[in-house]
Amino acid sequence: MKLLLDENLSHRLVVHLQGSYPGSSQVSLVGLGGTDDLAVWRFARDQGFAVVTKDNDFLDLAALHGSPPIVVRLVLGNSSNQRVLAALLSHLEAIESAAARIDTAVIEVG
Repeated sequence: MKLLLDENLSHRLVVHLQGSYPGSSQVSLVGLGGTDDLAVWRFARDQGFAVVTKDNDFLDLAALHGSPPIVVRLVLGNSSNQRVLAALLSHLEAIESAAARIDTAVIEVG
């Protein structure tokens, strides 16, 4: 499972995610910085990523289009990169399980 971090999440997290989520990246790193959410959604779907975000915008896309991609919504408020990393790593099994189910479009992680 590979993650695509939304633009509001630091690209510095990517290197720390590789051991558990190989192939993960961040929106700016794949050339989608400043693009609209639908373009990010389509890229994630086409390239096999799960979208990780703090925003609600991707929830609307998930409701409209379903999955893939799965949306991992971080419910952490303003938090450090370390806290975001810890949340993603500690919920690895739940995220993978949700991604494997065809009836799941969103998983909230906090």
